[in-house]
Amino acid sequence: MPQEAVPDQVAPEQPKGLLQQMEELMAALTADLTRLDADLQSSADRLPPPDAAPVSPPAPAQGTGSPAP
Repeated sequence: MPQEAVPDQVAPEQPKGLLQQMEELMAALTADLTRLDADLQSSADRLPPPDAAPVSPPAPAQGTGSPAP
């Protein structure tokens, strides 16, 4: 498996300005909200319409009344 070359020493980055940090945070937040919206939309598509009749749970099976040995 080939390995990527990793430099021994990473050059120090210039400190980011406040505006650049805010823009990066807003971009990350927007991406997260877009993903959340897509998840909510797909889960809403799986729900029955609000005017549909509620589904009742199945009735319990009727036994003989005596426990099995």
